Amino acid sequence: MKKIITLLGVLVCLTAAHFVFGQVSEGVINYEVKVNVHRTLPPDRQEMKNMMPEFRTSRDQLFFNTSESLHKAAEEEEEEDIEEGEGMRMRMRRPQNEYYLNHAQARRTVLQEFMGKKYLIEDSLKVTPWKFGTETKVVKGYICKQATYFNEERQQNIVAWFTDKLRPFLGPEIFNTLPGTVLMVDINDGERTITATDIVARPVKSNEFRLSSGAVKTTETEFRKIREEQMERMRANGANIIIR
Repeated sequence: MKKIITLLGVLVCLTAAHFVFGQVSEGVINYEVKVNVHRTLPPDRQEMKNMMPEFRTSRDQLFFNTSESLHKAAEEEEEEDIEEGEGMRMRMRRPQNEYYLNHAQARRTVLQEFMGKKYLIEDSLKVTPWKFGTETKVVKGYICKQATYFNEERQQNIVAWFTDKLRPFLGPEIFNTLPGTVLMVDINDGERTITATDIVARPVKSNEFRLSSGAVKTTETEFRKIREEQMERMRANGANIIIR
């Protein structure tokens, strides 16, 4: 019951947000995503670390209006070939993940790629148990407040920086339940960062909120089961795996 009341409060605040904040209620936020590839690899794969750059950078976009948002990769990325010795090559490509939220309906839909297959997961909007800090940081000219939480499942320490001068309950990926717009996220002290590079106020067309096609509909529970079964098979074959 407490979670339901909290979510209703979020939606009421969102409805009023257009009148309270008002500066940018519709547009696109571009983000730079920077991953420390070396830190995502097992400690015994030093030879692999020597063959690839420490950081990998990509670009994402967040389309939004007063009630909807869609976060996805900015453009189709080319696969990156890494030499692995004896003529072998390893290909690196970011999985295609997209996050659609409809705040008016308190629903979210996530398109998640796993092992080359796309899954479409529909669920209710969940409120993250953020803890608010006292520090501030300036991101793209906006004074941002700090919020943190620890993701037990993935063993990730999340630090988000949000501004209350833009639309509330907006941010990249799943970082969108704060009373402002999230302009920066730091995961595990630099293991992965998501930073806004520019904010463009413009009308957003309805087709820009459309998720990519070709995904199989499933539930969060079923997707977790599929992922864990596949991971177990790979571990049984001696693969060292770290999922972030």
